Amino acid sequence: MFVDLVLPCLNEAAALPWILGRLPPDVRAVVVDNGSTDGSAEIAAGLGAAVVHCKVKGYGAACHAGLEAARAEVVAFMDADASLDPQQLMRVITPVLAGYADLVVGRRRPVSRRAWPWHLRLANAELSRRIRRRTGVALHDLGPMRAARRQPLLNLAIADRRSGYPLETVVRAADAGWRIVEIDVDYLPRSGRSKVTGTPLGAARAVLDMSKVLTGPTTPVLKAQAWRAAARKTPARLSRVWLSRVWKGRGR
Repeated sequence: MFVDLVLPCLNEAAALPWILGRLPPDVRAVVVDNGSTDGSAEIAAGLGAAVVHCKVKGYGAACHAGLEAARAEVVAFMDADASLDPQQLMRVITPVLAGYADLVVGRRRPVSRRAWPWHLRLANAELSRRIRRRTGVALHDLGPMRAARRQPLLNLAIADRRSGYPLETVVRAADAGWRIVEIDVDYLPRSGRSKVTGTPLGAARAVLDMSKVLTGPTTPVLKAQAWRAAARKTPARLSRVWLSRVWKGRGR
């Protein structure tokens, strides 16, 4: 059984050869070009990847375009900036293929301080705490490497088309009663600057997108599952007052 790997791409010409050269057997790359100007699409096509052009700007738009274009029963996602090693993909794919999990999220383990700056780690810790409170799922990271079956993912009807897409995936999956697990993966220094959190404006947009997902209403179809998930909530162990204010839109 082959697996499709969706790679949202915006000007990743430097990273693509390394990524596409390290794909495990039976993994097909679906590179979703989101308006690159550095020849990323041509490089990807030349290296044998399937290339999808997504005109709607946004990380979530690119992810969803790749999901719709995928042909495999199981689909994985990964950033195209060389911050994650494709050779570790089987860690997150195998539990789905074996039927042990419905959604697997790669928990990033930085190989150096440069790979994950302290302020982004702290923000991620607060986000993970809020995910646990909202869903009852014991996640410690909303990592960009993840895997699930294609049709169930489409059935979740994920609406976000920006940086809230991975979070909405987890929230909707939890509300639907999915078995969600996380697996450790190495986190490497990225190639270039993050398109989401690499600038103050990008970080602010990410905070806004994710806050909307966490505070938004549960779809009627999933209300019963959401109630059961809420019953499994665990007490928060971390107190990050200033981050909480940021997530609520009151940060300074």
